[in-house]
Amino acid sequence: MSFRWLLFYHALCLSLLKASTHVVELNDMFGQIQSPGYPDSYPSDSEVTWNITVPEGFRIKLYFMHFNLESSYLCEYDYVKVEAEDQVLATFCGRETTDTEQTPGQEVVLSPGFFMSVTFRSDFSNEERFTGFDAHYMAVDVDECKEREDEELSCDHYCHNYIGGYYCSCRFGYILHTDNRTCRVECSDNLFTQMTGMITSPDYPNPYPKSSECLYTIGLEEGFVISLQFEDTFDIEDHPEVPCPYDYIKIKAGPNIWGPFCGEKAPELINTQSHKVQIMFHSDNSGENQGWRLSYTASGNECPELHPPVHGNIEPLQATYSFKDQVIVTCDTGYKVLKDYMVLDVLQMECLKDGTWSHAMPTCEIIDCGVPAGLEHGLITFSTRNNLTTYNSEIRYSCQQPFYKILQNTTGIYTCSALGTWVNEALGTSLPTCHPVCGVPKFSRKMMAKIFNGHQSQRGTTPWMAMMVEQNGQPFCGGSLLGSKWIVTAAHCLHRPMDPEDPTLDASYLFNASEFKIIMGKHRRLQSDENEQHLQVNRSYLHPQYNPTTYENDVGLVELMEGPTLNNFVMPICLPEDPTQEGTMAIVTGWGKQFLRRLPEKLMEIEIPIIGHHMCQKNYALIGDKVTEDMICAGDLEGGKDACMGDSGGPMVTLDREKGQWYLVGIVSWGEECGQKTHYGVYSDVYHNKDWIQRTTGVVN
Repeated sequence: MSFRWLLFYHALCLSLLKASTHVVELNDMFGQIQSPGYPDSYPSDSEVTWNITVPEGFRIKLYFMHFNLESSYLCEYDYVKVEAEDQVLATFCGRETTDTEQTPGQEVVLSPGFFMSVTFRSDFSNEERFTGFDAHYMAVDVDECKEREDEELSCDHYCHNYIGGYYCSCRFGYILHTDNRTCRVECSDNLFTQMTGMITSPDYPNPYPKSSECLYTIGLEEGFVISLQFEDTFDIEDHPEVPCPYDYIKIKAGPNIWGPFCGEKAPELINTQSHKVQIMFHSDNSGENQGWRLSYTASGNECPELHPPVHGNIEPLQATYSFKDQVIVTCDTGYKVLKDYMVLDVLQMECLKDGTWSHAMPTCEIIDCGVPAGLEHGLITFSTRNNLTTYNSEIRYSCQQPFYKILQNTTGIYTCSALGTWVNEALGTSLPTCHPVCGVPKFSRKMMAKIFNGHQSQRGTTPWMAMMVEQNGQPFCGGSLLGSKWIVTAAHCLHRPMDPEDPTLDASYLFNASEFKIIMGKHRRLQSDENEQHLQVNRSYLHPQYNPTTYENDVGLVELMEGPTLNNFVMPICLPEDPTQEGTMAIVTGWGKQFLRRLPEKLMEIEIPIIGHHMCQKNYALIGDKVTEDMICAGDLEGGKDACMGDSGGPMVTLDREKGQWYLVGIVSWGEECGQKTHYGVYSDVYHNKDWIQRTTGVVN
């Protein structure tokens, strides 16, 4: 025996007598372990054990930052031993790894569980004064999901790892079983009430869930008989010797029970002879079978064959009908379903359990649009001799000739539609409008005369002429009929004379609607005429830019409570379509004063030319008066032809010879006395104010 082994044997004997193991308990989640005396050399005959414990769900990772122990064959002298769960995980010694000894280097030691034991042992000598080791440990989370992938106790659907543990969850529609691992479904309350349907195991054609109890109920009205037909794909876990001990399906209908069924062979057609069936399906906590699918149908008593009514249809039309079958009865376009004196769009009929229909077959009655709505100032003409108002019948609206015309560009023909309404191709269900014919008097002029120092107008040649009279019958201004119930006149005719000291126009100056009235069809100034119509005033309007001092925008409108009856002596005038050209001949009418300031007995008129605006401005500028852009001048340079006091508001009209229509181009406004040389009559330009007139009245030609 060598001297070295003698020394070792001697030291070993001493160590058995003197040394005792020192045990250190470590419970922290991380920590440091060092050899005794570190970083100085470790003592001889030393043994220390560190027992490391961390919470369940964690492992322990051990690694070394420094390692310097005495080298020996198979680590017989000094060593570090790592153990866990009664097994040695590693034994380290020396300063570098050889064939017979191992140093930790960068190696990490990982415990299989939450406990690890680390033991340091030194023998009787440390001749080279080895410095020992410096190690660290930490608790690391165990990925239970990954480790349990191939185990029977793994999660059924999803596994979720967290620090210190894991938990299971299920796919949508599943719930976790009480074992916290298996996924099952809540399928005990399935009710089917349709005549036909399809029922499957949960998640079919994927494997059905484990640990589930499913109940499917088919509940139909009494009178039906339910039949069940399983499809060929049928896969329920079975046993080669014991009939259906694991998973199975049972069927119950009244006192009858079918099953249990399992395996790969589908049951034959089952006629339950009942209107209520229960299907029970059971699965245990294991298996990966595909499941099953069945279809069910119901049949009942047959009802008599159906034939559609005349002008009618049946959907669906088939040879036979049985209990609970439904049909819809409709009629052809233009016809309605008539049932027990009730008019319907459709009628639904059902085959009852006693084999009769819920309703008798109805009839189809042609749609009647009823008596068409009347048209103000219009007439209705039927296309048939007996005035039919049923589907596809036609009527024609026309206006009372020659005083009204249809405003819209339409034929006036309406057809009774399938919706029961009278419809026009252009206007739909809206009625046309009878618009007064303007500017076409029945009586034509045979001669022209003067107003000032002039002659009478022929009766009926100016049917738009309106007389404005006080309630005592005294006339004070003229006007013109527009449309069906508007009078256009001069604004200064609608208010009292202004205060020269304060020419501010306010509401107190305006004539009240009850202070005057309008007479249409008037010819004689004071005596009554056979065709005159007295009309009450509803409201008056002044042009918003009217100036009572300068007579700018001297235009006013009077709205009548009720329009006059149009006839040969009462007709509206047309609004101008273009500006009036210089030199155009115009006619002015009125009951104003004549020569020697006498009032005429009858309506007077005069034909005068339109004067250029520049010339008129120049003549009036000489006496300090202003002719503005909204004014138009007319008259004879030599005088003697002019409107005069009492003619205010009256019309100045021109004739479009191509159209045969008269147009209102001016309203009698002001002038320098009456018929003076070089001083023309001044009129409000209607075309200049046409937009305001039309916006206020809505009148179009």
